[in-house]
Amino acid sequence: MSPGGTVVFDNIGVLVTNDPALGDGPLGIVRGASIVTDGYTVLSVGRPGQVADTRIDVDGRGVVPGFVDSHSHLVFAGDRSEEFAARMAGASYHAGGIRDTVAATAAATDDELRRIVTARRGEAWRAGITTIEIKSGYGLSPTAEARALRLGRELTAETTFLGAHVVPAEFAGRADDYVALVCGEMLDAAAPHSRFVDVFCEVGAFDADQSREVLRAGVAAGLLPKIHANQLGEGPGVAVAVEMGCVSADHCTHVSAADVDALSSSDTVATLLPAADFSTRQPYPDARRLLDAGVTVALATNCNPGSSNTTSMSFCIALAVRDMGMTADEALWAATAGGAAALRRTDVGRLTVGGPADLVVLDAPSHLHLVYRPGVPLIHSVHSSYLPRSA
Repeated sequence: MSPGGTVVFDNIGVLVTNDPALGDGPLGIVRGASIVTDGYTVLSVGRPGQVADTRIDVDGRGVVPGFVDSHSHLVFAGDRSEEFAARMAGASYHAGGIRDTVAATAAATDDELRRIVTARRGEAWRAGITTIEIKSGYGLSPTAEARALRLGRELTAETTFLGAHVVPAEFAGRADDYVALVCGEMLDAAAPHSRFVDVFCEVGAFDADQSREVLRAGVAAGLLPKIHANQLGEGPGVAVAVEMGCVSADHCTHVSAADVDALSSSDTVATLLPAADFSTRQPYPDARRLLDAGVTVALATNCNPGSSNTTSMSFCIALAVRDMGMTADEALWAATAGGAAALRRTDVGRLTVGGPADLVVLDAPSHLHLVYRPGVPLIHSVHSSYLPRSA
């Protein structure tokens, strides 16, 4: 945030604006630049030497828009590191571990859970994530889901009701009864704290008809639809996403030619979650195939306790370039403007005059180093009107 008055970030090496009108290519790159803000809004983008009340010399470092993480599950308690270690030793991934986190989260008080989630949000902020989506899904009861969303809403406006994450043990063999609860009492409790509704459409979770029912109910309650689709194998998730007009289909690890065609002719964003595929030893999504077909692609961390316990968007960018066929420019766009598209936001994920002054100064001359130097902490500083309490 601004210490008061206007601030100029001067002597920038490579500035990424994501506004082609301001610079070169789709990223709107300006080489040798300065940017003036009032701590909340971008006031001007220009050559070095612009004047403001305060000058910050970034000494040739690169500047990019704040990352937009459009898929996370931050509201959880407990530890599943032993499960992860077993998976790395050869055990297969399955959705059942979600129930372990449900139990640990239920055992945490509001204050304990608030402290945990706030610290996690602070970690993400220090990693350059200035806008984040937070899902519920580790409550699976009306009261617990509403609590998770209420705590998430304290940290972001981008909250998602994911009561249809997995069928609880007490509803074993009665998935339709649980869907009725999700679409009724649970949705009533969750909707006031939510912007989106989501469902895990996957073998072991919810089938296509059940997923449609959840999404229809959420839309009727005024929520925007999202879906977990095609993570563990080819299935109906992407088709349901396009049919239901979902804002995004998330995972898209296994997609058919028909899925790609459907996405390319729709407004549904394919949100890819490479850290989850890294942690579950799944194949990586073929981002090149999606991009070449004209699909809008986002990258997100999928921060969660079982399959992607990371808040590092830099790590996801490096994986996307190394293993998913994306260029460094495409991966950065997907982690910023692409994430914004997956939240139906047109203000964040870019640095344009009149837009939010959410920017990240890299400890490198350009965004290319996020891929060139994987694993190195290259987030020099984060500047945003949002400042988490634990930062």
